[in-house]
Amino acid sequence: MTSLDKPTDQGNADQDEQTASDSRAVTEAALFEAFGGVRGMVETVVPGLLFVTIFTVNKDLHMSAIAALAVSLVLVVVRLVMKDTVKHAFSGVFGVAFGVVFAMMTGNAKDFYLPGMLYTLGLALAYIITTLAGVPLIGLILGPVFKENLSWRTRNPGRKKAYAKASWAWGLILLAKCAILFPLYWWADTTQFGWVLVALKIPPFLLAVYLTWVFLAKAPPPIDVFAEMEAAEKAEKAAKAEAERSAP
Repeated sequence: MTSLDKPTDQGNADQDEQTASDSRAVTEAALFEAFGGVRGMVETVVPGLLFVTIFTVNKDLHMSAIAALAVSLVLVVVRLVMKDTVKHAFSGVFGVAFGVVFAMMTGNAKDFYLPGMLYTLGLALAYIITTLAGVPLIGLILGPVFKENLSWRTRNPGRKKAYAKASWAWGLILLAKCAILFPLYWWADTTQFGWVLVALKIPPFLLAVYLTWVFLAKAPPPIDVFAEMEAAEKAEKAAKAEAERSAP
């Protein structure tokens, strides 16, 4: 080994470390964009929290339901005023609206939570089934965010494996959540059930997001198919221009 080898090795190590750091940063940003970040979590929790708080105080189903729906609409308006993306807030509004309809139809306050529980169960099964089918759902969700679309399926096996692990994590965590909530739906009273459900809103979600970050941070970087298409388009234009210049 020459005296020049050590600085070169150190430089490569620093470059690898920087690349890994950049990959982690990109993964964090993509996860925040896909799952709504802190504001998305707040928008998920607040309507249910308001519902169970009001119901605990006065046992008034109508007032609790209307308040939950009203705060969901306010969150959408705030996002519109701030010109921010509204997809997470809108999904919250639809979820609360379905809950309000169910509860009003049956007269049972616990049914306010039933649509969300059924959605959670369906989502858990979707994560597991798509992974078994070789098209893990988390890859379908995050592929466009990473600008790789479905390139990970055939061109990036390391990322496909990471997406499969992450989808298994999401599926099993959500199934565990359902295993707690569905028995309580039948056995617990409305107030107890509501507080348990609110308490289980964020921790399982954070665990699933963290595991997704761990798996993807260790995976190969995504293939930017958009950049590839732009490069191919530029090359095609350059070839055409060269052909036109070469023509007699």
